[in-house]
Amino acid sequence: MNTTKKIKSALISVFHKDGLGPIVKKLGELGVEIYSTGGTQKFIEEQGVAVTAVEDITSYPSILGGRVKTLHPKVFGGILNRQEVNSDQEELTQFEIPQIDLVIVDLYPFEDTVASGADEQDSIEKIDIGGISLIRAAAKNFKDVVCVSSRNDYAYLLEVLNSSNGETSLAQRKKLATNSFATSSHYDAAIFNYFNETEENPALKLSFNEGKSLRYGENPHQEAKLYGSIDEAFTQLHGKELSYNNLLDVDAAVQLMSEFKNENPTFAILKHNNACGIAQRSTLLAAYKDALAGDPVSAFGGILIANKGIDEATAKEIHQLFCEVVIAPSFSTEAIEILTKKKNRILLVLKDFDAPKKLVRSCLNGVLVQDRDHITDSKDMLKTATTTDASPEEVEDLLFASKVCKHTKSNTIVLAKNRQLLASGTGQTSRVDALKQAIKKANSFNFDLQNAVMASDAFFPFPDCVEIAYEAGIRSVIQPGGSIKDQLSIDFCNDKKMSMLMTGVRHFKHYFYYF
Repeated sequence: MNTTKKIKSALISVFHKDGLGPIVKKLGELGVEIYSTGGTQKFIEEQGVAVTAVEDITSYPSILGGRVKTLHPKVFGGILNRQEVNSDQEELTQFEIPQIDLVIVDLYPFEDTVASGADEQDSIEKIDIGGISLIRAAAKNFKDVVCVSSRNDYAYLLEVLNSSNGETSLAQRKKLATNSFATSSHYDAAIFNYFNETEENPALKLSFNEGKSLRYGENPHQEAKLYGSIDEAFTQLHGKELSYNNLLDVDAAVQLMSEFKNENPTFAILKHNNACGIAQRSTLLAAYKDALAGDPVSAFGGILIANKGIDEATAKEIHQLFCEVVIAPSFSTEAIEILTKKKNRILLVLKDFDAPKKLVRSCLNGVLVQDRDHITDSKDMLKTATTTDASPEEVEDLLFASKVCKHTKSNTIVLAKNRQLLASGTGQTSRVDALKQAIKKANSFNFDLQNAVMASDAFFPFPDCVEIAYEAGIRSVIQPGGSIKDQLSIDFCNDKKMSMLMTGVRHFKHYFYYF
């Protein structure tokens, strides 16, 4: 059976006309009968190509302000008929329905309209009806019909037209049909999500038009892809392509630094999604040096991020360290010249983008969805649980430590002093182990824990943590509270004149690989 089909007729109805001209002219050269409507018809005529109005086929004008143009049996019969079925062909003849071999449709820009801040009425008017119906019909009948549903496929269609004199193979038509159903399903998902912002339909619709293959996943034997446009979040100035693990670290870094977005110069170094160093100072150079001092061993091969532009002096210091990625709102010309001397070092300019409000991850045979942890601990949340109050300096350190704690894998304890991370215990099965790990690490880098502060991502069910912290020199603690045995820890702090502040908000973080 010959599955090659010659394009003899085409229906074209698009919103955007850019890129369409060469296709129209080629169709004209091939003698293809073209049908069209409204603005598209006018565009085709301006190209000097013959075109027949759809109204001439249907004997029915465009009505309801253009809402109904192509929704007619003479249009859809021409698309949906099965060319190998005799009865279908007899009906085409009986009802004078022209065969349509090619459909080119570009949908109304619903997502762009919503993103522009348009009101509900304007947004709804950009919900395409005829176009989406034409796509589904043509793609369904891909055995006989070519369906082009996006400007992204114009180049491919033009290549096919030029190389085969207007003939298409079944494989080519099925490829375009697949792309068309991707277009229609994404379009419908966007509409549903728009409506569901004010409703409570339990369905989950996730759709990404762009998917990029990565070298591999967490390990070389795992395949991986990135869905979504990273260009909306960053401009990459230099370096190799970001890997799967790079992307997870970069995401963790961006989320951590978002806590310090409008604050004094802050620099952080991350490894395996956790901060191994972070400091806030009057200059970015000083912040970098003290962040590096937090753990110069783990910093090797790490991800660096700043909340201010990287200047020449800071770049010179960074250049001495082997690091995978450097992220900042900007880089001076001198900084770029210095940091690009390492050909694989990735430089990313962070844009002001909207992170997803929901976090989604696979679980068993389904997915888990939760709100992003959008609460940042602040002074107005703090309640002093002890008879000794924290000093203003201690409060600043406690909030600094709490922000770091929020973005560190549970169970975690964070130790800080003078807006510098001294050490953290990360991902431990007990809070006591996390604290002991942090103390041991701080001591190994010769940090003085006397009058340092401690942050915990969850409450203390027993006083053991505050007892160990006191012996190490820590005198102020921040934690969410909420244990039925809170008083045991409070009593110990009162006895030792330690201050304990409670936020009332827990910040567990168990997983980092969201999609």
